[in-house]
Amino acid sequence: MKLPRVRHVILFSFVLILSLSACKPQTSTPVTSPTLVLPTEPQPTLTPTVDIPTDLVICTAQEPLTLYPYGSDNRSMWSVLEAIYDGPIDLVDFTPQPVILKEIPSEASGSVVSAPVNVKAGDLVLNASGEVVPLLKDTVVLPAGCRDESCALQWDGAADLELPQLSVTFNLIDGILWSDGTPLTMADSVYSFKLASDPATPVNRFYVERTASYTSGDSQTLTWIGIPGFATDQFEDLFWLPLPEHVWGQKSAADLLTDPVSTRQPLGWGPYQIVDWVAGNHILLARNPNYFRSAEGLPKFETLTFQFLSEHADSNLKGLEIGECDLVDSTVALDEQLLDVVEQSNLGGIKAYFGQGPEWEHLDFGIQPASYDDGYQPGIDRPDWFGDVRMRQAFAYCSDRETIANRYFFNRSSVPVSFYPPTHPAFDASLSPLPYDPSKGTALLQELGWQDNDQNAATPRVAVGVPNVVDGTALILDYVTTQSDLRVQVATDMSNSLAGCGIQVNVRHIFPAELYAAGPEGVMFGRNFDLAQFTWQSGRQSPCFLYTKQQIPSVENLWVGTNVSGYQNEDYDLACQLVLNDSSNQRDAVIEVQSIFNEELPVLPLYYQLKIAASRPDFCGLDSLDVSARSILYGLESFGYGLLCSAQ
Repeated sequence: MKLPRVRHVILFSFVLILSLSACKPQTSTPVTSPTLVLPTEPQPTLTPTVDIPTDLVICTAQEPLTLYPYGSDNRSMWSVLEAIYDGPIDLVDFTPQPVILKEIPSEASGSVVSAPVNVKAGDLVLNASGEVVPLLKDTVVLPAGCRDESCALQWDGAADLELPQLSVTFNLIDGILWSDGTPLTMADSVYSFKLASDPATPVNRFYVERTASYTSGDSQTLTWIGIPGFATDQFEDLFWLPLPEHVWGQKSAADLLTDPVSTRQPLGWGPYQIVDWVAGNHILLARNPNYFRSAEGLPKFETLTFQFLSEHADSNLKGLEIGECDLVDSTVALDEQLLDVVEQSNLGGIKAYFGQGPEWEHLDFGIQPASYDDGYQPGIDRPDWFGDVRMRQAFAYCSDRETIANRYFFNRSSVPVSFYPPTHPAFDASLSPLPYDPSKGTALLQELGWQDNDQNAATPRVAVGVPNVVDGTALILDYVTTQSDLRVQVATDMSNSLAGCGIQVNVRHIFPAELYAAGPEGVMFGRNFDLAQFTWQSGRQSPCFLYTKQQIPSVENLWVGTNVSGYQNEDYDLACQLVLNDSSNQRDAVIEVQSIFNEELPVLPLYYQLKIAASRPDFCGLDSLDVSARSILYGLESFGYGLLCSAQ
């Protein structure tokens, strides 16, 4: 500060003058002391320059093809749309959270009601197989009070019939405005439903087809009514994203697929609005002055820039290193630079975020190939490798899955115990995967009749008395997967691991189109394999249906089904049905279905796929990476860095 420095100089001068005068010879002339005049006005104070961040730069994998919600389902598109739309409902750890709604509807609050309704011939209903059909004579349905096929009814075409009908009411919070200042109302959601119902709109119409009516009672209230027979507990899926009818209403559904007003600068109610889009480079957004949370000081930045990177570039961390990115979104393929992410995070150079799933890799056993459907014929059909659960368990003991997960994901992934990711509320943390224990694996193989006649673990075992396997058959299996680098490495490791138990697998890497081809010729969906490695994805709804008898691809269902292993278990099917039908003992069924899966092993879980994001080290507002959200940026209005984090 300047004032102390002035005082110091004056004092020094005063002392110096006195010292010099003291050295002079004494005379008769009296020595007068100098008069000190101190400054009377305060001197300016130097204040350090403080830079408060005003711009947030988020780097995404690629440029969106469109920003029209019904025009694409691109992940980078939803990264941008999270800035334009806030909600209307966020999925957080697989649990819906209301954003612009007062609540998620529930029976407890009275906003969800299921009541019996009379139906007549020709009415659209949901049959017992879950299909939307006109009610005709011999249609099989689940009448009111019936929840599973054990009480299904085949309608005679004349008798009175009551089916359950679901009604769900949604309530909008007050004060929501479009960014142009126009009030957002429930009529905007009805308009969105009409667009989604239009044949020109390329969207999944599962819920549209199961909707009997979708109407707004007033500006803040909306009611969805389902077709008779349809039931769900995922009420958040029954609310359509509001779209600005006052701006788009004069355009057709087909026009909106290409019109810049919907594809390049869609109107929203979220924290930001689009200012500019430089093709091939970036999208610039600015604060929405009409954002309903602006009184909370949100969003924290004046501008937001989405910078486009290459999805598979080998230097996607460079933007963080040189300060061009504040956050690298999970749409970017950082798994290809996982080692760099981990090392730089450990050194404090960046902050890294990891999430397991919801995609999980597994090795499917060909338990019941399609050739068995007309009856198993020994010596003609392929050997029954996996009909006995002990064989599948032996594979688990002989597979060093934990080492594989740790090696390729640097201890950030784990071996699944079922089909749920660890953050799913239904995940049973009490279960454990069977460990790598070759001694237990070989003991089970020996017990089954797979003998090591030459006492050489490196050679395949031979069948002696194994049911449905010709004696002398060598334990040599076909192992098929795609040609991705990771799957090539994992299949090699699995092959080496299994060889230690006397199990030989011949790995074939084929194109995805061949692996996933439709039945009956296709490898997977034609059930023409011994072992097949691929990925499924979990969602909020239980994926237990993947392994039910009904889902076995076959001639009867035109080879459409997910249970490509051919696994069958009545207890599993019953527990899964209770889970999916939201029964009163659903929680017990959720535990039971996972327990059966973990013990019976219709497939061998290998590892969870990782979602990865990275940011500058002083970033805040992104506490964890939510694998259930449509984008990890659902809370971007709260993101900050540097001094913007001081209040958190």
